[in-house]
Amino acid sequence: MQLAGAQVTVVRAGRLIDPDSGTVLTNQVIMIKDGKVQAVGKELALPTDAKVIDLSDKTVLPGLIDCHTHVADGQGDGEPFNVLRKTASQIALESVPNARAMLLSGFTTVRDVGTYRALNDIALRDAIARGDVIGPRMFVAGAYITITGGAGAMTGQAPDIQLPWDLHYGEANSPWEVRQKVRLLAHDGVDLIKMLSTGAVLTHGSNPASIEFTEEELQAGVDEARRFGLRVAVHAHAAEGIRNAILAGAASVEHAEYLDGDLIALAKQHGTYVVMDIYDDECIQAGGKTGQTPVDFLQHEVGLAQVQRDNFGKAVRAGVKMAFGTDAGVCPYGTSGKQFVFMVKYGMTPMQAIQAATSSAADLLGHANEVGSIKAGKYADLIAVSGDPLKDIRLLEQVEFVMKDGKVYKSGEAAVGAQ
Repeated sequence: MQLAGAQVTVVRAGRLIDPDSGTVLTNQVIMIKDGKVQAVGKELALPTDAKVIDLSDKTVLPGLIDCHTHVADGQGDGEPFNVLRKTASQIALESVPNARAMLLSGFTTVRDVGTYRALNDIALRDAIARGDVIGPRMFVAGAYITITGGAGAMTGQAPDIQLPWDLHYGEANSPWEVRQKVRLLAHDGVDLIKMLSTGAVLTHGSNPASIEFTEEELQAGVDEARRFGLRVAVHAHAAEGIRNAILAGAASVEHAEYLDGDLIALAKQHGTYVVMDIYDDECIQAGGKTGQTPVDFLQHEVGLAQVQRDNFGKAVRAGVKMAFGTDAGVCPYGTSGKQFVFMVKYGMTPMQAIQAATSSAADLLGHANEVGSIKAGKYADLIAVSGDPLKDIRLLEQVEFVMKDGKVYKSGEAAVGAQ
């Protein structure tokens, strides 16, 4: 009875990008009810009392998906130690504007791949789902699974400093400890598992070239995650760490700077996604000029950015499965769209870049039946821009219209339902 009386919304799209087919449709009508797309086409029988949104002068796309974010990390300023100056509650509340900025920039879904304060991302995901705060649909990892003192850990403090439980929640140092952490996080309600195969750029005392988890430990994590229906994202910079992640069965390898020819072939063989954040070096270097980026982080980053960008191009040309991910939080929240122009510069067509942030990203998430394109039965997540992003990909830095679950959050320059 309630469904029969639900409001129908009709969106008129002048141009509609369909990433599933890699085509552009014209003069389309999108019928939306109960937060989902009911039908798409040129000739639809519409209710006389439908609410009409006229985007006939714009290009409409599916809501964008960023597969590598850290939305729940509060007001990041480049220095992990500052997490210790705040309570977990403070960081969670500071993350509310991050989520809002991501949504209003056109990213209706994100995969959040770790937070220093464990489980803050679960709280933020659930608050958004309840409608308490505005933000994208979130798929979250709960905590980093990492070795003692490893990438993603809180490091650099004196040996006699005892960290709170939530800053070493995912610490594991053997295959069975890895399994225990996966079980714990699955019980906590995470959507995916994040493991770290190598050292990191943005961790004190780390080395991006170091190998941390062994292949056996990564395999234990992937196997245990599979038992709970979860996929594993693996952070890896160095070639051996990338190889171990692929062979272990990771769904995706994150960063993947040293993705050489052999590893490209291996990734294709195993169907592994790579998620390469090829824009954020701009923000790391800008932070270095202002003193915001710690000096040791800048030293870790030397030479990596160009290697990553060059190998990104090689992976594109080889046809590796690739999904859009920016490491949001390194650059300001709400600016993820700036990566599109770099993806095109280093080898993707505009359509491929859009597919990486829509249909391919949805496939990586395991939710291609819900998001990633504007099709009947999927969530009514859509955005719009003036002009043609297939001719000028920079238009995706200026998303003018945002709808998530059939609700309009941004129309023109106005944000709707601001918290």
